Amino acid sequence: MNSTAHIAVEFLNVTKAFGNVKAVRDVSFQIQSGELVTLLGPSGCGKTTTLRLIAGLEMATGGQIMIGGRDVTQLPATDRDVSMVFQSYALFPHMTVLQNVSYGLTMSRLSKDMVEEQALNGLKLVGLTGFEKRLPSELSGGQQQRVAVARALVLEPEVLLFDEPLSNLDAKLRRRVREEIRDLQQQLQLTVVYVTHDQEEALAVSDRIIVMQEAVIAQQGSPRELYESPKTRFVADFIGDANLVNGKLISTDNVMGTLQLDELTIQLPHLNLPIGEVTVAVRPEAILLDPRPEATGIPGTVHKAVYLGSHLEYEIKSAVGELFVIDPLGTEIIAEGHPVRLQIRERGVNLVQD
Repeated sequence: MNSTAHIAVEFLNVTKAFGNVKAVRDVSFQIQSGELVTLLGPSGCGKTTTLRLIAGLEMATGGQIMIGGRDVTQLPATDRDVSMVFQSYALFPHMTVLQNVSYGLTMSRLSKDMVEEQALNGLKLVGLTGFEKRLPSELSGGQQQRVAVARALVLEPEVLLFDEPLSNLDAKLRRRVREEIRDLQQQLQLTVVYVTHDQEEALAVSDRIIVMQEAVIAQQGSPRELYESPKTRFVADFIGDANLVNGKLISTDNVMGTLQLDELTIQLPHLNLPIGEVTVAVRPEAILLDPRPEATGIPGTVHKAVYLGSHLEYEIKSAVGELFVIDPLGTEIIAEGHPVRLQIRERGVNLVQD
């Protein structure tokens, strides 16, 4: 992303109410030109309503929405420079692929030849040259998805919006199509707002993620920031599996604190939390298991051991509670019922607010 990038989308204290229910509450954020930002959260958190507010499919109850530096708060969808790729793809079944991609352009003042040329370019971008005459029913799910993307792209919008674009695809195809969307976005420097409830998908495609919880923003940041430094219990638990355990903050200096976790003492940023009982988020891959009798660390017992090819997964009953542990390089499986000692790596453990 270049430093001269301007702000493509800005929300200033935006609220959307349906009767007495606030679907989006006093939300503010900025999206830079050329950035892919994902709105992530569980069902009913406000992410789809936020996307529809950008599109002009819902009108804000309060606040201001800017697109490309222009106030569009009161403008209908047709007067906003955005295109949306819907979950259902919304292709016309009786039209060919080329007609579907051309559809939005036929409303413009372009000549018929120009419309066709741009539509063919759009198909080339998404790798569907040669599919012009097919009907949607003759395409796979992934190909239909690409037609929907091409149809949105040819309009050259300021912002491209994706609403759960992969939810109709099987797991293998989902991975491929999300990589295609990301490649295309980076290659063409598109500004994309992407909605999903799938955290792995969000981590894979995004420059930045806005995590929503109950109509407000819980936290926003890069995928790495959110995974490695979640600020709240909700974010830690929603993005990746986190073991949430109780510890004791026993001392602090300017930035770092000393945490007591049963028999372990760990140094980590204290986040200005007061001395005393705290909640600690520990990633499953940050826990090291040692089955040797002379090992030190938190005592525990293997409750369940599962071999999954690329890694081992354990459920451990320990002095700090039940823990989920991933061992990526496990050569030997530690048997169920075997006593272990737990050490914790520096990366993948942090304090969170409740």
